[in-house]
Amino acid sequence: MPFIPLPVPPVQAFVASPHTVLGFDAAGSPVLPRDAPPAADPPGTEADADERRLRRKISNRESARRSRARKQKHLDELRERADRLRRCNRELAARGRDARRRVALVRVANAGLRAEAAALSRRLAAARRALALSQLYDAAAAAGVWSFEQTIASLIS
Repeated sequence: MPFIPLPVPPVQAFVASPHTVLGFDAAGSPVLPRDAPPAADPPGTEADADERRLRRKISNRESARRSRARKQKHLDELRERADRLRRCNRELAARGRDARRRVALVRVANAGLRAEAAALSRRLAAARRALALSQLYDAAAAAGVWSFEQTIASLIS
């Protein structure tokens, strides 16, 4: 069977729009060829189109102005927040330095109190030993049995 090529419409016959690429629209569907060229615009349509373009241009400018104003407002809010956070950070850093200074003073005072407590504890232990020795000696002397040497010897043994 012989090969018979099918007629292909010329490329200019396809509908052209900004959304068509190589004979396909934005959804990927093929664009069918058109039989007749587009009809001429009715009179007055060009003026309407110019008016629509002008309104769209004005609307776009206003939209851009509002967008810039929103962006500036957001930027101002962010700067204000950053300033507040910096002030808070400085305040917290100062409070931290003050707290560390107070902790150092408390540690020094605590070390002094511990040393004093240890010295007092040693003095109390020595006083208790002396009191016990004195009571033992007094008891022995009252009985008239022991001498000082015997009292010391009894404590050592």
